[in-house]
Amino acid sequence: MLFNSAATFGKYCLFIVQVFRSPDKWKEFFKKLVFEISKLGVDSIPLVLIISLFIGAVITIQMVLNTTSPLIPAYSTGLATREILLLEFSSTMMCLILAGKVGSNIASEIGTMRVTEQIDALDIMGINSANFIVLPKIVGFVFFVPVLCVFSMFVGLIGGWVIAEFTSMISVENYVFGIQSFFTEWYVWYGIIKTVIFAFIIASVSAYYGYFVKGGSREVGRASTKAVVSSSILILFFDVILTKLLLQ
Repeated sequence: MLFNSAATFGKYCLFIVQVFRSPDKWKEFFKKLVFEISKLGVDSIPLVLIISLFIGAVITIQMVLNTTSPLIPAYSTGLATREILLLEFSSTMMCLILAGKVGSNIASEIGTMRVTEQIDALDIMGINSANFIVLPKIVGFVFFVPVLCVFSMFVGLIGGWVIAEFTSMISVENYVFGIQSFFTEWYVWYGIIKTVIFAFIIASVSAYYGYFVKGGSREVGRASTKAVVSSSILILFFDVILTKLLLQ
């Protein structure tokens, strides 16, 4: 098992080296880059919007219900909601969700190209197929995910504000004051840095599993599952490392 893991990691590294070579046609690369940003990034906005809005609302409700002590200031609900969204949800949890949506999409798309011999056709024509297919996906997703992260933070806070505005659980004044209290700008950058690394993991690992599919449609499905599982595990692993390095 250890040997297989080492062999897989080595194969992945060689794949990444092949992917990050200079494109043969930059014009074609930028054309595909814009398309991938739209497909992988912009199309994920509705999902991020819905999830962040409701999670922000749920966090606010739970914080109100669990901080009823008179010793805890009323504004702590807004403060805790902000910290949870900035530190973990809008970066780590959101990327875990995107690993299921975007990762499976990348793996299945590239895997289908492999089993239908489209990748073999590119190789025969002398085109670096890994660079041509995968690089725009990785660059496009890494470029746009920080936008999704900041968007998730903002919408999550709006979700908490909705609870404060339309229920009597907490006043809007206390919620907004909590959001503004003891704000640390570095937490926003911390979330953005994490999402950039997580986005690279999702796109590259998913592309790897799709690129090396062997067999038919059943293997493409298995590759998509492996891509999502592996990406999720690596995201959690690097979340621990980055938290230790960036928040010491």
